[in-house]
Amino acid sequence: MESRQGFYGAGIRGSAFGIGDVSKATHKAIESVMEDKQTPQWIRVRGKLRAEFGEAAYRSWLKPISLVSAGRGVVRISAPTKFMRDWVEQQYGDRLAELRTDEDPTIQIVEIVHDTGGAPLSRPRPATPSAQPRTDKPEGSVLTGAASRAIAANGRDEEIGAMLDKRFDFASFVVGKPNELAFAAARRVAEADAATFNPLFLYGGVGLGKTHLMHAIAWHIRTTQPEKKVIYLSAEKFMYQFIRAMRYKDTMAFKEQFRSVDVLMIDDVQFFAGKDSTQEEFFHTFNALVDQNRQVVVSADKSPNDLEGMEERMKSRLGWGLVADIHPTTYELRLGILQVKAEGMGVEVPAKVLEFLAHKITSNVRELEGALNRIIAYANLVGRSLTLDTAQEVLQDVLRANNRRVTIEEIQKRVAEHFNIRLGEMYSARRSRAIARPRQVAMYLSKQLTARSLPDIGRQFGGRDHTTVMHAVRKIDELRASDSAFSDDIDLLRRMLEG
Repeated sequence: MESRQGFYGAGIRGSAFGIGDVSKATHKAIESVMEDKQTPQWIRVRGKLRAEFGEAAYRSWLKPISLVSAGRGVVRISAPTKFMRDWVEQQYGDRLAELRTDEDPTIQIVEIVHDTGGAPLSRPRPATPSAQPRTDKPEGSVLTGAASRAIAANGRDEEIGAMLDKRFDFASFVVGKPNELAFAAARRVAEADAATFNPLFLYGGVGLGKTHLMHAIAWHIRTTQPEKKVIYLSAEKFMYQFIRAMRYKDTMAFKEQFRSVDVLMIDDVQFFAGKDSTQEEFFHTFNALVDQNRQVVVSADKSPNDLEGMEERMKSRLGWGLVADIHPTTYELRLGILQVKAEGMGVEVPAKVLEFLAHKITSNVRELEGALNRIIAYANLVGRSLTLDTAQEVLQDVLRANNRRVTIEEIQKRVAEHFNIRLGEMYSARRSRAIARPRQVAMYLSKQLTARSLPDIGRQFGGRDHTTVMHAVRKIDELRASDSAFSDDIDLLRRMLEG
Protein backbone atom coordinates (compact mmCIF):
# COMPACT_ATOMS: atom_id res chain seq x y z
CA MET A 1 0.00 0.00 0.00
CA GLU A 2 1.29 3.44 -0.88
CA SER A 3 2.28 5.86 1.85
CA ARG A 4 -0.10 8.68 2.54
CA GLN A 5 -0.58 11.57 4.85
CA GLY A 6 -3.27 11.41 7.50
CA PHE A 7 -6.52 13.36 7.18
CA TYR A 8 -6.52 16.84 8.71
CA GLY A 9 -9.18 19.52 8.98
CA ALA A 10 -8.80 23.24 8.36
CA GLY A 11 -8.81 25.76 11.16
CA ILE A 12 -11.19 28.25 9.59
CA ARG A 13 -13.65 30.85 10.80
CA GLY A 14 -17.45 30.15 10.81
CA SER A 15 -19.17 28.54 7.81
CA ALA A 16 -20.87 30.45 5.02
CA PHE A 17 -24.04 28.37 5.23
CA GLY A 18 -25.44 25.19 6.70
CA ILE A 19 -27.59 22.59 5.02
CA GLY A 20 -30.62 23.67 6.98
CA ASP A 21 -30.09 27.38 6.17
CA VAL A 22 -31.02 27.23 2.50
CA SER A 23 -34.11 26.17 0.59
CA LYS A 24 -34.41 22.76 -0.97
CA ALA A 25 -34.26 24.29 -4.45
CA THR A 26 -31.12 26.24 -3.63
CA HIS A 27 -29.52 23.19 -2.06
CA LYS A 28 -30.36 21.09 -5.13
CA ALA A 29 -28.79 23.71 -7.40
CA ILE A 30 -25.66 23.84 -5.27
CA GLU A 31 -25.43 20.05 -5.26
CA SER A 32 -25.77 19.99 -9.06
CA VAL A 33 -22.87 22.42 -9.47
CA MET A 34 -20.79 20.39 -7.02
CA GLU A 35 -21.47 17.16 -8.92
CA ASP A 36 -20.38 18.79 -12.17
CA LYS A 37 -16.91 19.29 -10.68
CA GLN A 38 -16.45 15.67 -9.67
CA THR A 39 -13.87 13.50 -11.41
CA PRO A 40 -14.40 9.79 -12.16
CA GLN A 41 -11.92 9.01 -9.37
CA TRP A 42 -13.90 11.03 -6.83
CA ILE A 43 -17.18 9.47 -7.97
CA ARG A 44 -15.67 6.01 -7.37
CA VAL A 45 -14.50 7.05 -3.90
CA ARG A 46 -17.99 8.29 -3.02
CA GLY A 47 -19.50 5.03 -4.29
CA LYS A 48 -17.20 2.96 -2.07
CA LEU A 49 -17.96 5.14 0.96
CA ARG A 50 -21.69 4.70 0.32
CA ALA A 51 -21.31 0.92 0.11
CA GLU A 52 -19.17 0.67 3.25
CA PHE A 53 -20.97 3.04 5.63
CA GLY A 54 -24.57 2.65 4.44
CA GLU A 55 -27.21 4.88 2.92
CA ALA A 56 -28.11 6.81 6.09
CA ALA A 57 -24.54 7.83 6.94
CA TYR A 58 -23.81 8.60 3.31
CA ARG A 59 -26.79 10.93 2.87
CA SER A 60 -26.25 12.70 6.20
CA TRP A 61 -22.49 13.23 6.13
CA LEU A 62 -20.72 12.06 2.98
CA LYS A 63 -22.95 13.12 0.14
CA PRO A 64 -22.72 16.86 1.01
CA ILE A 65 -18.90 16.93 0.79
CA SER A 66 -17.32 17.72 -2.57
CA LEU A 67 -13.99 17.74 -4.36
CA VAL A 68 -12.53 21.23 -4.65
CA SER A 69 -9.22 20.48 -6.33
CA ALA A 70 -6.72 17.69 -6.94
CA GLY A 71 -3.19 18.14 -8.21
CA ARG A 72 0.49 18.26 -7.32
CA GLY A 73 0.06 15.56 -4.68
CA VAL A 74 -2.68 17.44 -2.78
CA VAL A 75 -6.44 16.80 -2.69
CA ARG A 76 -8.74 19.41 -1.17
CA ILE A 77 -12.27 18.46 -0.11
CA SER A 78 -15.00 20.86 1.00
CA ALA A 79 -17.81 20.44 3.55
CA PRO A 80 -20.78 22.84 3.83
CA THR A 81 -20.23 23.60 7.55
CA LYS A 82 -17.43 23.59 10.06
CA PHE A 83 -19.33 21.10 12.21
CA MET A 84 -19.75 18.74 9.27
CA ARG A 85 -16.08 19.12 8.36
CA ASP A 86 -15.03 18.18 11.90
CA TRP A 87 -17.43 15.23 12.05
CA VAL A 88 -16.37 13.81 8.70
CA GLU A 89 -12.73 14.20 9.64
CA GLN A 90 -13.22 12.39 12.93
CA GLN A 91 -15.54 9.57 11.78
CA TYR A 92 -14.64 8.94 8.14
CA GLY A 93 -11.36 10.76 7.55
CA ASP A 94 -8.95 7.86 7.52
CA ARG A 95 -11.03 5.73 5.16
CA LEU A 96 -11.76 8.67 2.88
CA ALA A 97 -8.08 9.54 2.61
CA GLU A 98 -7.13 5.91 2.03
CA LEU A 99 -9.65 5.43 -0.78
CA ARG A 100 -8.63 8.68 -2.47
CA THR A 101 -4.96 7.70 -2.32
CA ASP A 102 -5.75 4.26 -3.75
CA GLU A 103 -7.25 6.00 -6.77
CA ASP A 104 -4.12 8.13 -7.27
CA PRO A 105 -0.90 6.93 -5.56
CA THR A 106 0.77 10.29 -6.23
CA ILE A 107 -1.46 11.93 -3.62
CA GLN A 108 0.54 12.80 -0.51
CA ILE A 109 -1.87 15.04 1.42
CA VAL A 110 -5.65 15.09 1.78
CA GLU A 111 -7.10 18.31 3.22
CA ILE A 112 -10.60 19.28 4.22
CA VAL A 113 -12.07 22.78 4.47
CA HIS A 114 -15.53 24.18 4.96
CA ASP A 115 -17.14 26.49 2.50
CA THR A 116 -15.90 29.80 3.90
CA GLY A 117 -12.47 28.88 2.55
CA GLY A 118 -9.24 29.71 4.31
CA ALA A 119 -5.89 28.06 4.90
CA PRO A 120 -6.25 24.37 5.80
CA LEU A 121 -4.15 22.80 8.51
CA SER A 122 -2.04 19.99 7.16
CA ARG A 123 1.31 18.36 7.79
CA PRO A 124 3.63 17.07 5.07
CA ARG A 125 4.65 13.44 5.19
CA PRO A 126 7.94 13.04 7.12
CA ALA A 127 10.85 11.56 5.20
CA THR A 128 11.68 9.36 8.17
CA PRO A 129 10.01 9.00 11.55
CA SER A 130 11.63 10.34 14.67
CA ALA A 131 13.52 7.77 16.69
CA GLN A 132 12.33 9.38 19.93
CA PRO A 133 8.86 8.87 21.42
CA ARG A 134 6.58 11.87 21.05
CA THR A 135 5.46 13.51 24.26
CA ASP A 136 2.30 15.26 23.10
CA LYS A 137 0.09 12.16 22.96
CA PRO A 138 0.33 8.38 23.52
CA GLU A 139 2.43 6.57 20.94
CA GLY A 140 0.80 4.25 18.50
CA SER A 141 2.14 0.75 18.28
CA VAL A 142 2.70 0.66 14.53
CA LEU A 143 6.32 1.73 14.36
CA THR A 144 7.46 2.52 10.86
CA GLY A 145 10.82 2.74 9.13
CA ALA A 146 11.81 4.92 6.20
CA ALA A 147 9.23 6.24 3.78
CA SER A 148 10.19 3.50 1.34
CA ARG A 149 8.65 1.00 3.77
CA ALA A 150 5.34 2.35 2.37
CA ILE A 151 3.50 2.80 5.67
CA ALA A 152 2.94 6.28 7.08
CA ALA A 153 3.50 6.79 10.81
CA ASN A 154 0.29 8.72 11.21
CA GLY A 155 -1.77 6.86 8.65
CA ARG A 156 -4.64 4.46 9.07
CA ASP A 157 -2.25 1.56 9.69
CA GLU A 158 -1.61 2.97 13.16
CA GLU A 159 -5.14 1.88 14.04
CA ILE A 160 -4.19 -1.77 13.56
CA GLY A 161 -2.01 -1.88 16.66
CA ALA A 162 -2.56 -0.96 20.28
CA MET A 163 -1.07 1.96 22.16
CA LEU A 164 2.32 1.55 23.82
CA ASP A 165 2.76 2.61 27.44
CA LYS A 166 5.85 4.77 27.88
CA ARG A 167 6.27 3.50 31.44
CA PHE A 168 6.88 -0.04 30.23
CA ASP A 169 10.53 -0.16 29.20
CA PHE A 170 13.43 -2.40 30.20
CA ALA A 171 14.79 0.16 32.67
CA SER A 172 11.59 0.07 34.74
CA PHE A 173 11.30 -3.73 34.77
CA VAL A 174 12.45 -5.20 38.09
CA VAL A 175 14.31 -8.46 37.51
CA GLY A 176 14.31 -11.36 39.95
CA LYS A 177 14.59 -15.10 39.83
CA PRO A 178 10.94 -15.64 38.79
CA ASN A 179 11.30 -13.53 35.62
CA GLU A 180 15.01 -13.48 34.78
CA LEU A 181 14.76 -15.88 31.81
CA ALA A 182 11.86 -13.98 30.25
CA PHE A 183 13.66 -10.67 30.74
CA ALA A 184 16.93 -11.92 29.22
CA ALA A 185 15.09 -13.41 26.23
CA ALA A 186 13.14 -10.21 25.65
CA ARG A 187 16.35 -8.15 25.72
CA ARG A 188 18.01 -10.52 23.25
CA VAL A 189 15.08 -10.23 20.84
CA ALA A 190 15.00 -6.43 21.15
CA GLU A 191 18.73 -6.02 20.57
CA ALA A 192 19.18 -8.58 17.78
CA ASP A 193 19.52 -7.52 14.15
CA ALA A 194 17.70 -10.66 12.96
CA ALA A 195 15.17 -13.06 14.46
CA THR A 196 16.67 -15.08 17.31
CA PHE A 197 14.09 -17.17 19.16
CA ASN A 198 11.20 -17.53 16.76
CA PRO A 199 8.73 -17.26 18.25
CA LEU A 200 9.50 -15.91 21.69
CA PHE A 201 6.60 -17.22 23.77
CA LEU A 202 6.09 -15.52 27.16
CA TYR A 203 3.60 -17.04 29.56
CA GLY A 204 2.54 -16.60 33.16
CA GLY A 205 -0.30 -15.53 35.40
CA VAL A 206 -2.12 -12.21 35.39
CA GLY A 207 -0.09 -9.14 36.32
CA LEU A 208 3.35 -10.74 36.29
CA GLY A 209 4.96 -8.61 33.54
CA LYS A 210 4.26 -10.22 30.15
CA THR A 211 2.76 -7.07 28.65
CA HIS A 212 5.50 -4.92 30.22
CA LEU A 213 8.19 -6.94 28.44
CA MET A 214 6.37 -6.80 25.10
CA HIS A 215 6.06 -3.02 25.31
CA ALA A 216 9.73 -2.81 26.30
CA ILE A 217 10.77 -4.79 23.21
CA ALA A 218 8.79 -2.44 20.96
CA TRP A 219 10.20 0.71 22.57
CA HIS A 220 13.77 -0.58 22.35
CA ILE A 221 13.47 -1.44 18.65
CA ARG A 222 11.84 1.92 17.92
CA THR A 223 14.73 3.73 19.57
CA THR A 224 17.66 1.69 18.25
CA GLN A 225 16.36 0.36 14.91
CA PRO A 226 13.81 2.90 13.63
CA GLU A 227 13.97 1.45 10.14
CA LYS A 228 12.10 -1.64 11.36
CA LYS A 229 8.34 -1.90 11.31
CA VAL A 230 6.81 -3.34 14.50
CA ILE A 231 3.16 -4.08 15.22
CA TYR A 232 2.01 -4.82 18.78
CA LEU A 233 -1.62 -5.65 19.50
CA SER A 234 -3.82 -7.96 21.51
CA ALA A 235 -5.14 -11.22 20.10
CA GLU A 236 -8.65 -9.78 20.43
CA LYS A 237 -7.78 -6.79 18.26
CA PHE A 238 -6.13 -9.07 15.69
CA MET A 239 -9.38 -11.00 15.46
CA TYR A 240 -11.51 -7.86 15.06
CA GLN A 241 -9.20 -6.52 12.36
CA PHE A 242 -9.51 -9.85 10.55
CA ILE A 243 -13.32 -9.81 10.83
CA ARG A 244 -13.38 -6.23 9.55
CA ALA A 245 -11.22 -7.20 6.57
CA MET A 246 -13.60 -10.07 5.71
CA ARG A 247 -16.63 -7.82 6.11
CA TYR A 248 -15.27 -5.26 3.65
CA LYS A 249 -13.74 -7.92 1.39
CA ASP A 250 -10.30 -6.50 2.06
CA THR A 251 -8.46 -9.61 3.27
CA MET A 252 -5.58 -9.19 0.83
CA ALA A 253 -4.72 -5.80 2.34
CA PHE A 254 -4.99 -7.37 5.81
CA LYS A 255 -2.59 -10.16 4.87
CA GLU A 256 -0.15 -7.72 3.26
CA GLN A 257 -0.23 -5.49 6.32
CA PHE A 258 0.59 -8.20 8.84
CA ARG A 259 2.98 -10.20 6.67
CA SER A 260 5.15 -7.22 5.74
CA VAL A 261 6.26 -6.35 9.29
CA ASP A 262 9.71 -6.97 10.77
CA VAL A 263 8.38 -7.80 14.24
CA LEU A 264 4.83 -8.96 15.05
CA MET A 265 3.80 -9.03 18.72
CA ILE A 266 0.49 -10.60 19.79
CA ASP A 267 -0.61 -10.39 23.45
CA ASP A 268 -2.90 -12.96 25.13
CA VAL A 269 -3.08 -15.53 22.33
CA GLN A 270 -5.26 -17.74 24.54
CA PHE A 271 -8.07 -15.52 23.19
CA PHE A 272 -7.80 -17.43 19.89
CA ALA A 273 -9.07 -20.59 21.59
CA GLY A 274 -12.15 -21.92 19.81
CA LYS A 275 -11.97 -19.27 17.05
CA ASP A 276 -11.06 -21.48 14.12
CA SER A 277 -11.00 -18.91 11.31
CA THR A 278 -8.84 -16.50 13.29
CA GLN A 279 -6.48 -19.32 14.26
CA GLU A 280 -6.22 -20.30 10.59
CA GLU A 281 -5.30 -16.76 9.57
CA PHE A 282 -2.81 -16.35 12.41
CA PHE A 283 -1.28 -19.73 11.59
CA HIS A 284 -0.56 -18.68 8.00
CA THR A 285 0.63 -15.23 9.07
CA PHE A 286 2.97 -16.85 11.59
CA ASN A 287 4.41 -19.23 9.00
CA ALA A 288 4.87 -16.45 6.44
CA LEU A 289 6.82 -14.30 8.88
CA VAL A 290 8.99 -17.14 10.16
CA ASP A 291 9.79 -18.19 6.58
CA GLN A 292 11.03 -14.63 5.95
CA ASN A 293 13.07 -14.72 9.17
CA ARG A 294 10.85 -12.01 10.70
CA GLN A 295 10.51 -11.98 14.50
CA VAL A 296 7.29 -13.11 16.20
CA VAL A 297 6.64 -12.52 19.92
CA VAL A 298 3.51 -13.85 21.64
CA SER A 299 2.23 -14.09 25.20
CA ALA A 300 -0.39 -16.19 26.97
CA ASP A 301 -1.49 -17.21 30.44
CA LYS A 302 -0.45 -20.84 29.86
CA SER A 303 2.29 -22.72 28.06
CA PRO A 304 1.60 -23.69 24.41
CA ASN A 305 0.74 -27.30 25.27
CA ASP A 306 -1.76 -26.22 27.93
CA LEU A 307 -3.76 -23.85 25.70
CA GLU A 308 -7.19 -25.41 25.46
CA GLY A 309 -9.21 -24.88 22.30
CA MET A 310 -6.09 -24.38 20.14
CA GLU A 311 -5.33 -26.62 17.17
CA GLU A 312 -2.44 -29.03 17.67
CA ARG A 313 -0.51 -27.55 14.75
CA MET A 314 -0.87 -24.10 16.34
CA LYS A 315 0.43 -25.38 19.67
CA SER A 316 3.34 -26.97 17.85
CA ARG A 317 4.25 -23.73 16.04
CA LEU A 318 4.03 -21.66 19.22
CA GLY A 319 6.45 -24.04 20.93
CA TRP A 320 9.02 -23.88 18.12
CA GLY A 321 11.21 -21.15 19.56
CA LEU A 322 11.87 -20.22 23.16
CA VAL A 323 9.11 -20.67 25.74
CA ALA A 324 9.83 -18.48 28.79
CA ASP A 325 7.72 -18.80 31.92
CA ILE A 326 7.25 -15.85 34.28
CA HIS A 327 6.82 -17.40 37.71
CA PRO A 328 4.81 -15.95 40.59
CA THR A 329 6.72 -13.25 42.44
CA THR A 330 8.80 -13.89 45.53
CA TYR A 331 8.83 -11.63 48.57
CA GLU A 332 12.18 -10.16 47.55
CA LEU A 333 10.97 -9.37 44.04
CA ARG A 334 7.77 -7.78 45.32
CA LEU A 335 9.77 -5.61 47.70
CA GLY A 336 12.11 -4.55 44.89
CA ILE A 337 9.16 -3.63 42.67
CA LEU A 338 7.64 -1.50 45.42
CA GLN A 339 10.94 0.30 46.03
CA VAL A 340 11.37 1.11 42.34
CA LYS A 341 7.75 2.25 42.09
CA ALA A 342 8.05 4.55 45.11
CA GLU A 343 11.30 6.05 43.81
CA GLY A 344 9.73 6.66 40.42
CA MET A 345 6.86 8.53 42.08
CA GLY A 346 9.31 10.62 44.09
CA VAL A 347 7.72 9.56 47.38
CA GLU A 348 9.58 8.37 50.45
CA VAL A 349 7.70 5.37 51.83
CA PRO A 350 8.87 3.86 55.14
CA ALA A 351 10.58 0.50 54.74
CA LYS A 352 8.13 -1.14 57.16
CA VAL A 353 5.19 -0.15 54.95
CA LEU A 354 6.85 -1.58 51.83
CA GLU A 355 7.74 -4.79 53.65
CA PHE A 356 4.17 -5.07 54.93
CA LEU A 357 2.75 -4.75 51.40
CA ALA A 358 5.27 -7.22 49.97
CA HIS A 359 4.28 -9.78 52.61
CA LYS A 360 0.54 -9.30 52.42
CA ILE A 361 -0.21 -8.82 48.72
CA THR A 362 1.10 -11.82 46.82
CA SER A 363 -1.43 -12.25 44.02
CA ASN A 364 0.14 -10.13 41.26
CA VAL A 365 2.19 -7.03 40.56
CA ARG A 366 -0.77 -4.93 39.37
CA GLU A 367 -2.58 -5.36 42.67
CA LEU A 368 0.64 -4.66 44.52
CA GLU A 369 1.32 -1.41 42.66
CA GLY A 370 -2.33 -0.45 42.97
CA ALA A 371 -2.15 -0.81 46.74
CA LEU A 372 0.94 1.43 46.88
CA ASN A 373 -0.74 4.06 44.69
CA ARG A 374 -3.79 3.95 46.92
CA ILE A 375 -2.02 4.59 50.22
CA ILE A 376 0.16 7.35 48.69
CA ALA A 377 -2.92 9.07 47.25
CA TYR A 378 -4.77 8.75 50.55
CA ALA A 379 -1.88 10.21 52.53
CA ASN A 380 -1.56 13.16 50.13
CA LEU A 381 -5.28 13.94 49.90
CA VAL A 382 -6.14 13.51 53.56
CA GLY A 383 -2.87 14.82 54.95
CA ARG A 384 -1.93 11.65 56.82
CA SER A 385 1.60 10.34 57.19
CA LEU A 386 2.58 7.09 55.48
CA THR A 387 2.60 4.68 58.40
CA LEU A 388 1.84 1.01 58.87
CA ASP A 389 -1.44 1.92 60.58
CA THR A 390 -2.45 4.08 57.63
CA ALA A 391 -1.71 1.26 55.19
CA GLN A 392 -3.74 -1.24 57.20
CA GLU A 393 -6.65 1.17 57.49
CA VAL A 394 -6.74 2.13 53.80
CA LEU A 395 -6.23 -1.40 52.47
CA GLN A 396 -8.67 -3.28 54.68
CA ASP A 397 -10.62 -4.71 51.76
CA VAL A 398 -7.50 -5.69 49.80
CA LEU A 399 -5.91 -7.35 52.82
CA ARG A 400 -9.10 -9.26 53.65
CA ALA A 401 -9.28 -10.54 50.07
CA ASN A 402 -5.66 -11.71 50.15
CA ASN A 403 -5.98 -13.33 53.55
CA ARG A 404 -9.14 -15.06 52.40
CA ARG A 405 -7.49 -16.24 49.22
CA VAL A 406 -5.78 -19.33 50.66
CA THR A 407 -6.01 -21.21 53.94
CA ILE A 408 -3.65 -23.79 55.37
CA GLU A 409 -6.43 -26.38 55.16
CA GLU A 410 -6.85 -25.70 51.44
CA ILE A 411 -3.12 -25.98 50.92
CA GLN A 412 -2.93 -29.31 52.74
CA LYS A 413 -5.84 -30.72 50.76
CA ARG A 414 -4.48 -29.59 47.39
CA VAL A 415 -0.93 -30.85 48.09
CA ALA A 416 -2.23 -34.21 49.35
CA GLU A 417 -4.26 -34.65 46.15
CA HIS A 418 -1.31 -33.61 43.99
CA PHE A 419 1.08 -36.14 45.58
CA ASN A 420 -1.62 -38.80 45.95
CA ILE A 421 -1.40 -39.21 49.71
CA ARG A 422 -4.13 -39.17 52.36
CA LEU A 423 -4.95 -35.80 53.91
CA GLY A 424 -4.36 -37.29 57.36
CA GLU A 425 -0.68 -37.81 56.53
CA MET A 426 -0.21 -34.04 56.81
CA TYR A 427 -0.73 -34.35 60.56
CA SER A 428 0.76 -37.82 61.14
CA ALA A 429 4.11 -38.67 62.67
CA ARG A 430 5.24 -40.72 59.67
CA ARG A 431 8.62 -39.60 58.33
CA SER A 432 9.06 -41.66 55.18
CA ARG A 433 10.18 -39.60 52.21
CA ALA A 434 6.96 -40.22 50.29
CA ILE A 435 5.07 -38.53 53.13
CA ALA A 436 7.63 -36.05 54.50
CA ARG A 437 8.30 -34.33 51.17
CA PRO A 438 4.65 -33.43 50.42
CA ARG A 439 4.27 -32.28 54.03
CA GLN A 440 7.30 -29.98 53.61
CA VAL A 441 5.81 -28.62 50.38
CA ALA A 442 2.55 -27.83 52.19
CA MET A 443 4.46 -26.07 54.97
CA TYR A 444 6.45 -24.09 52.42
CA LEU A 445 3.29 -22.97 50.56
CA SER A 446 1.61 -22.12 53.86
CA LYS A 447 4.50 -19.78 54.63
CA GLN A 448 4.38 -18.24 51.15
CA LEU A 449 0.62 -17.86 50.70
CA THR A 450 -0.73 -17.07 54.17
CA ALA A 451 0.03 -14.52 56.84
CA ARG A 452 0.18 -17.17 59.57
CA SER A 453 3.24 -17.28 61.84
CA LEU A 454 5.66 -20.21 61.89
CA PRO A 455 4.29 -21.54 65.22
CA ASP A 456 0.73 -21.29 63.85
CA ILE A 457 1.73 -23.23 60.75
CA GLY A 458 3.46 -25.87 62.85
CA ARG A 459 0.35 -26.37 64.99
CA GLN A 460 -1.70 -27.00 61.83
CA PHE A 461 0.66 -29.86 60.92
CA GLY A 462 0.10 -32.06 63.95
CA GLY A 463 1.52 -29.71 66.58
CA ARG A 464 5.01 -29.51 65.12
CA ASP A 465 7.58 -26.99 66.34
CA HIS A 466 8.28 -23.78 64.39
CA THR A 467 11.85 -24.98 63.72
CA THR A 468 10.39 -27.89 61.74
CA VAL A 469 8.55 -25.40 59.52
CA MET A 470 11.75 -23.36 59.07
CA HIS A 471 13.63 -26.51 58.04
CA ALA A 472 10.87 -27.40 55.55
CA VAL A 473 11.00 -23.94 53.97
CA ARG A 474 14.80 -24.07 53.60
CA LYS A 475 14.68 -27.59 52.19
CA ILE A 476 12.10 -26.73 49.55
CA ASP A 477 14.04 -23.60 48.57
CA GLU A 478 17.18 -25.73 48.08
CA LEU A 479 15.31 -28.30 45.99
CA ARG A 480 13.78 -25.60 43.81
CA ALA A 481 17.21 -24.13 43.13
CA SER A 482 18.67 -27.49 42.06
CA ASP A 483 15.69 -29.15 40.36
CA SER A 484 13.79 -27.10 37.75
CA ALA A 485 11.09 -29.76 37.31
CA PHE A 486 10.39 -29.75 41.03
CA SER A 487 10.31 -25.94 41.01
CA ASP A 488 7.76 -26.00 38.18
CA ASP A 489 5.68 -28.43 40.22
CA ILE A 490 5.62 -26.01 43.15
CA ASP A 491 4.67 -23.12 40.89
CA LEU A 492 1.83 -25.16 39.41
CA LEU A 493 0.49 -25.89 42.90
CA ARG A 494 0.76 -22.23 43.81
CA ARG A 495 -1.15 -21.13 40.71
CA MET A 496 -3.90 -23.66 41.40
CA LEU A 497 -4.23 -22.43 44.97
CA GLU A 498 -4.22 -18.74 44.02
CA GLY A 499 -6.60 -19.26 41.12
